Amino acid sequence: MRGMGLLLMGAGALLLAAGLVIWLMERGGLGWRVPGDLSWSGPGWRVSLPLGTGILISLVLTAVLNLVLAWFRRS
Repeated sequence: MRGMGLLLMGAGALLLAAGLVIWLMERGGLGWRVPGDLSWSGPGWRVSLPLGTGILISLVLTAVLNLVLAWFRRS
């Protein structure tokens, strides 16, 4: 049960850090545009294809999951 508590605290800290980063990005005017995001617009329409954002999120989540699994294998 102790491991579950630590896991939940770690997930909470990770969510808090992600929320802080998002909040700071919005306040700084950076938004979510990363290289690789594609968008087209015209009069009355707009299409966005966030390829770069999807790849970035995938890489971050893969790294976090690998760290968590390595930590559980060590315990």
